[in-house]
Order: sequence, then C-alpha cells, then structure tokens
Amino acid sequence: MAADVKAAQAEKADKKKLKLALYWAASCGGCEIAVLDINEKILTVAELADIVLWPVATDFKYKDVEALPDKSVDVCLFNGAIRNSEQKELAELLRAKSKVMVAFGACACFGGIPALANQFDRESIFERVYGTTPSTDNVARVLPQTKLAVPQGELHLPTFYNAVYKLDDIVEVDYYLPGCPPPPELIWTAIEAIVSGKLPPVGSTIAGERSLCHSCKRKKEDKKVSAFHRVHEIIPDNERCLLEQGIICLGPVTREGCGERCLNANMPCRGCFGPTPEALEHGAGMLSAVATAVEGKDEDKLAKVLEGVVDPLGTFYRFTLADSLLRIRAKSLAAGRAETGERVKKEEAAS
Repeated sequence: MAADVKAAQAEKADKKKLKLALYWAASCGGCEIAVLDINEKILTVAELADIVLWPVATDFKYKDVEALPDKSVDVCLFNGAIRNSEQKELAELLRAKSKVMVAFGACACFGGIPALANQFDRESIFERVYGTTPSTDNVARVLPQTKLAVPQGELHLPTFYNAVYKLDDIVEVDYYLPGCPPPPELIWTAIEAIVSGKLPPVGSTIAGERSLCHSCKRKKEDKKVSAFHRVHEIIPDNERCLLEQGIICLGPVTREGCGERCLNANMPCRGCFGPTPEALEHGAGMLSAVATAVEGKDEDKLAKVLEGVVDPLGTFYRFTLADSLLRIRAKSLAAGRAETGERVKKEEAAS
C-alpha cells in the first residue's frame, strides 16, 4: 500500500487534490486527536488532499460547506453519534456534499458511550442535569429552550433528541472504521485506500473479520469461572486469558484489528470495535459467553456468580447500545432511517 501512496504522490501534479472533510458530532474528541496520531504522515495527507472542513483544527464555517457543490468532497470522516438537530443537519449536509461517507470511530459506528444515555429519556436527563445534581442551584427549574427572544434578536439552540442515534440511522454510510478511537495503523490503512483509489466493497468495516480472541496471545486453558471481579479488585496474570481469571473481557464477540493495546496493558477489551460479522447481537453474545464460562450448571449458583457483574448494560453494551436489539431496530437499514426520521421530526416539533 505504501507504493500506492507514492504513486499517488507522483501523479498529484497531473490530478486535482482530493477534498477531505472531517467532522465531530456527539463524541469526546478523541477521534479528532487520533487523526494526528499518524504523526509525520499527516504531511503526506496534506500533500494529497485539501481539507474543506475540520472544526477542531481549522476555521471553516457551515456556510462554507453549504456553498460546496454536491459530491465535491471526495471523503468525509464523520465521528460521533447523533444527539441533537445540529448534528443531524450536518450529517445530512456532509452526506450530500461527499462521495464517500466514513463512520469514523465507535460513536459513529454504534452509538458509543453517548448512547448509554438511551437508558433514559430526554425529560429525565434534563431533570438530573439541571435539577437534582448536588452542584446544581436551579430553584426555578430553568431548562434549555430551542428559541429565546433577547433584545439583540432570537437565540437558537439545537433540539436535544430523546435518544442517541448512530450515523447510519440518519444517513447512508459507505465504510465503517471502528475504535475508541481508531488506532493510527487502521487510520493510515484507510487513508492509503482512499488516496490510491483501492477502496473495499461499499459497506465494509475497515478492521479484522475474526474475534479479538483469535489475535490475542494470552494462554487459554478453558478454565471455568467461579466469581467475577472488577479490574481494580485483583492483579491479573498478564499471560493468561482475562475472562478465565474472572475479569469480563469482550474479546470473544468483538472484532479484531485494534492491536490489542488494552490487553497488552493487562486491561480487558471493552468492545469498542463492535461485534464480529457473525454476531447477531454484541451484548447478548457476550452474555452467552459469560454464562458459558461460569463453573457448573446449577441455576442458583450461576445467578449468584453473575451478580458479580457490576452494571451489566454498561459492561456488555458499553459502545453498542444504539446498535442493539434492545432499541428494537427496524428490519432493514433503509426502513430504519425512515422510521428514525419520522421519530426525530416529532421530537423537533414537540420541543
């Protein structure tokens, strides 16, 4: 692939530079920084592509994007989930302007950490954030309003949706690059594919196809678990399978390709690469793996052991709740986007 990039560099005088857009929605910003983790290779990107939008690093305005012709952006790396109306509008705008849309990072691919808020509705979130937190002094129970008239004019805030959506709930996505954040090696793999024009089939995930357990070098002895522990409660053997030591590790149901950074630091996989291709459901698959790992078949004993799993939803669906069957997904993605669109319109009208 490096030769392909060099060839692209050699031909750049005869070709127009690629147009690249990067945008973040509901996310922590880690995916933005991860792009810089390719280090000096960012200079190669600058040689081959003009960045037309990158809010974290450049001073482009939304009106600059609106002025671009449709399909004039070659690739958009969109990270973050969709939490409010502004993010939805930008996702739709960038989809219209871009030839290729990449769901960049776990939040765009699966909803990520922000989607854990889907355990609650908008009203209960507002009540907690603006009413009952110990540090809040809001006797009048003032809540954010989407419109407010002031002497200088009318102020606007985005509509806060009742749920967090992954990117392909809102717009069509061409490729998925998972991770929290995606590792530099996979980012560069994606960039090489883009600049060389050798993209995989539409709909592909730029990661491994097998589970993380296949690439994990830890010893697996098929030992059964009699109790589960949180990572701070024991010092695990750094050569043995963490799950067999009673630490929940989502390696059995999570895609490989991350470079095993967490495992190499003696920390369990949390599932940021999402489910393997054959997994029907990430969290349910892991729950099954955990139940299989427990010693014995006595139901009462099994239930007692599973009580040691603190916060099961946050453990098994840490990154994939918006992509789970728990949210009653539509049977087809197109139907899902249509249904999501109608639900979002009702939310905006009600706010």
